[in-house]
Amino acid sequence: MKYYSLNKEAPNTTFEDAVVRGLAPDKGLYFPESITPLPDSFFETIEQKSNVKIAFEAIKQFVGDEIPEKELKQIINQTLSFDFPIVEFNEQISTLELFHGPTMAFKDVGARFMARCLEYFNKNNSRKVTVLVATSGDTGGAVASGFLNVKGVDVVILYPSGKVSDIQEKQLTTLGQNITALEVHGVFDDCQDMVKQAFVDEELTSKMQLTSANSINIARWLPQLLYFMFAYKQLKSKHKNVVFSVPSGNFGNICAGMVAQKLGLPIKHFIASNNANNVVTNYLKTKDYNPKVSVQTISNAMDVGNPSNFIRIEELHNNDFDDLRENLSSYSFTDDETRGALSEIYSTYNYIADPHGAVGYLGAQKHIHKNPNDHVIFLETAHPTKFLDVVEGVINTEVELPEQIKTVIDKKKISVKTSNYSDLKTFLLDKNN
Repeated sequence: MKYYSLNKEAPNTTFEDAVVRGLAPDKGLYFPESITPLPDSFFETIEQKSNVKIAFEAIKQFVGDEIPEKELKQIINQTLSFDFPIVEFNEQISTLELFHGPTMAFKDVGARFMARCLEYFNKNNSRKVTVLVATSGDTGGAVASGFLNVKGVDVVILYPSGKVSDIQEKQLTTLGQNITALEVHGVFDDCQDMVKQAFVDEELTSKMQLTSANSINIARWLPQLLYFMFAYKQLKSKHKNVVFSVPSGNFGNICAGMVAQKLGLPIKHFIASNNANNVVTNYLKTKDYNPKVSVQTISNAMDVGNPSNFIRIEELHNNDFDDLRENLSSYSFTDDETRGALSEIYSTYNYIADPHGAVGYLGAQKHIHKNPNDHVIFLETAHPTKFLDVVEGVINTEVELPEQIKTVIDKKKISVKTSNYSDLKTFLLDKNN
């Protein structure tokens, strides 16, 4: 499998090179040259297959022979060491829980898969790799956990000061070892812009090997397609018209779902459920794509004003606006509507959602109102205890802390204050000396 840059001004390259580079030399995102559908028989018997078997068959074409079959299966086994259960609310709506991993966020799978691929590629390399990542909430903790003590890899995480939850901050600032957190005065988009600038700074890249663990990296992004397959596996015998409502910030998760669709997974439609950061919602209404400065909300992991992965979504639809709009709807919801959804989910279904899942639930309801025969699965992307102040304030009930949260909540935060790209560059150069 070869990968090309969506800016079309860089040479095509291998899976390994795309993973190690993160971003192409022309600043473009890497994209697979082809996506070969899986045979119909794969989906006809999917409920008889283990998650590991499903994952191997779905992922192997994107890796090719660059990781031998035995090692790739081992990587997948280590990545998928937890469950992905469906909770059915009624005949029209379910939720897919993606928070049973070590940091209780959906990004655990991508972070663990990428860490193990990078470790495999780096095993005979004496040069240290620095993973540079921006986070709006859950990415930082998942990457910190996934890459902790990985040989030959340092991790530097940029996060916006005061704009992640307390528990999210503890997960990315307390591990130490090969993990460093930079607390940025600004918003997520500032962090993401600084990361992108570092990748094209020749003074930096000539002295150190940089890669990204954001969803711009193919090894972080592609494994998310498995969530949609695992959900379909569980509901295949019950519901025909399956629709996914995906809480969307940087649009990597929903984009991966569309890759699963290209592989042949029978998904009828996608819903991008936005908070007040509604660039894509507005685009599908007006055909005017207008990135803007992100605004802070209670579903902070979705506070993205310029979603990186939307260009991949357009590529999957051959840059055809009408084709895209046929496959994707998008709705935007306020914090008050999100709080209302948290309350409704709890009172109606006795289920405690997190603010991001609540936004997904609202998108599902919008779709069901117009399409009552569809079954919509909304993604519950993080455990509600990561947002205790919001969730407990709405449902007036104390939420029990799971073990994954208890292990970090009393640890001391250690971060480096950072204001601009110059600070980041100085830090990286000093660290490399």
